[in-house]
Amino acid sequence: MKLWNQSWKYGLIILGGAILILLIMDFNTRVAELRRLTSEKERVSAKVTSLVETKVALETQISYSTTDASVSEWAYTRGHMVKPGENLVIPLAQAGSTPVAAPVPAVTPHIVSNWQVWLSLFIDQRAP
Repeated sequence: MKLWNQSWKYGLIILGGAILILLIMDFNTRVAELRRLTSEKERVSAKVTSLVETKVALETQISYSTTDASVSEWAYTRGHMVKPGENLVIPLAQAGSTPVAAPVPAVTPHIVSNWQVWLSLFIDQRAP
């Protein structure tokens, strides 16, 4: 009878330990999901902010485009139009001159050492 009483207790302890392990695994899964959703929320929030700023800039551009000043500016700069009594002057480059090309900066790769990659895997941060 004593053997049955002690085995019942050990069985209950093992069952409690298994349930505790399952609860810890579920908690870890939920924390990982929280991190993923938080980063996605930040990404979407940044995109929404960018889109709102673009919308405001476009609305400003539309409101400026409907003014007389913008029409006059376009007519002088891009439309090559003049008011009555003015002469149109278009500057030309000198003969034989070649335009200077702007230098393209070289992209340098960022080298990350192995220990930084492993560290980023364990502490859940991006490698620098």
